[in-house]
Amino acid sequence: MNFKPLDPLLHSELRLAVMSMLIDIEEAEFPYIREQTGATAGNLSVQIEKLSAAGYIEVEKTYKGRRPCTLCRITPKGIEAFRQYVEALQDYLHLG
Repeated sequence: MNFKPLDPLLHSELRLAVMSMLIDIEEAEFPYIREQTGATAGNLSVQIEKLSAAGYIEVEKTYKGRRPCTLCRITPKGIEAFRQYVEALQDYLHLG
C-alpha cells in the first residue's frame, strides 16, 4: 500500500487546530482563535502567516469601532488541502 503524503504545513498541531476550527465556522477573529487554541499571540501570528502565505486562509485586518480587528477565513484552497490531509490521515489509520 502506498501512503499519501501528509501536508507538512497542516501537520503542525497549532496550524491544524486553526484549520480545524475554520473549516467549521469559516471565519473567526484572532482573539477567538487564540482563546480556543491556547496559543500565545506571537506564536499564533506566525502560524497564521504561514497558512496565509500558502493560500489556505485569508487574513483581513479591519476595525471594530476604533479597535483593530484581524479576521481569518478559510479559502477554497485551504478547504481542499484540509480535505486531502484528513483523507491521507484516514488511510494511515485504517491499516490492518
